[in-house]
Amino acid sequence: MIFDKIKNNSLATGAAVYLVSNILNASIPFALLPILTRMLTPEEYGEVAMFQTWIGALTAFVGLSLSGAAIRKYYDGDLAQDDLKEFIGTCFQILLVTALVTFFAVYLFKENLSTWLGLSQKWVLCGVLVAACSMLTQIRLGQWQAKKQALKYGFLQVSQSLFNVSLSLLFVVVLLQGADGRISAQVWAATIFAVGALLLLKRDNLLSFFHWRPQHVKEALKFGVPLIPHVGGAYLLLSVDRFIINSKLGLAEVGIYMVAVQFGMAISLIFDAVNKAFVPWLFERLKRNDAKQKQEIVKLTYAWYALILLGVGLAFIIGPWLITFIAGEKYTKAGDVFGWIALGQGFKGMYLMQTNYIFYSKRTKILSAITIVAGVINVLCMIFLVGQHGLQGAAYSFSIGMGVLFLFTTIAANKAHSMPWLSFRV
Repeated sequence: MIFDKIKNNSLATGAAVYLVSNILNASIPFALLPILTRMLTPEEYGEVAMFQTWIGALTAFVGLSLSGAAIRKYYDGDLAQDDLKEFIGTCFQILLVTALVTFFAVYLFKENLSTWLGLSQKWVLCGVLVAACSMLTQIRLGQWQAKKQALKYGFLQVSQSLFNVSLSLLFVVVLLQGADGRISAQVWAATIFAVGALLLLKRDNLLSFFHWRPQHVKEALKFGVPLIPHVGGAYLLLSVDRFIINSKLGLAEVGIYMVAVQFGMAISLIFDAVNKAFVPWLFERLKRNDAKQKQEIVKLTYAWYALILLGVGLAFIIGPWLITFIAGEKYTKAGDVFGWIALGQGFKGMYLMQTNYIFYSKRTKILSAITIVAGVINVLCMIFLVGQHGLQGAAYSFSIGMGVLFLFTTIAANKAHSMPWLSFRV
């Protein structure tokens, strides 16, 4: 059996560690969810959702997804330690520049953005800080992922989540600061852990900031800039629904929909955990270019797809009851859309397995084009279906968009790095 062959290798071990870490990371905010949904009105919960949505929009520009470039750099042959730390330093330089430029642009339009988002101007500006801090933390986490140090990865990830939730309880439950308290907790947690990530990079000799290597700048930008449309397309797929719901149905409906989305994110964390362990394992075997190992990779991928679809089926059955039980009666409508959100997340889980081949081949431009197309399809469907079916229409659109993303990415991945998807028998 294929699973017997991987039982003792790093993929199985790494996946287990990432899975436990992600389950803990998801369970911590989930423990907070029933408290927040009872302490905050749907309108206030919608405000928190819009802040998170705003951060998602900013990640397309702040840092240019260079945590992925740093991971890919790690696999470039016999890379010297000095080259790696200087490359990461270059990524940090670019992060600072993009953060400052984005902050200036946001500051110029802060009044309009505040009205559009339904957030105070200070939170609109703080979103840039959170996006920059999150990217810095991701660079630190990415190097642990590349080196297969899953325990360190998980410890930092879970620690940040615990700190975030603890601050949220203090600000929302004890100090009764409402939505502002929940947003404040996210800002403080992101900032403090970004400082910690920076110190950890320096401690491990993985950061050299005071240097200038034009070839590193060019290499980093070549990886990151083509991903701007990709991140933008992902935003259209994963976050723009909140803007459309807010404009058509109101902020309270955003809060209800966001509860269902958070349950969907719990599913997504499982997919993310498996993929984090899968990437180093996969890249090592792709580098060997062995036909038999490629067949084993395909078998393992198909088995994972089957498990994903089984989980989606269960979500349709138990999701409505589970959401009402955890979040309360005010959010019963969230249960009605959860199954379709789970289906969209299932497509995303399968899509993640295919993007690895595109990243390995460094052909990220095609990924950006695909994501934009899928995102536009999602938005067009949502504009029509939300008006016709309310929150259900938003969930339908999400599933359609993610299905298109998975299909097109699979086609592109096979062209970027051919695998025996139709002839995988050993």
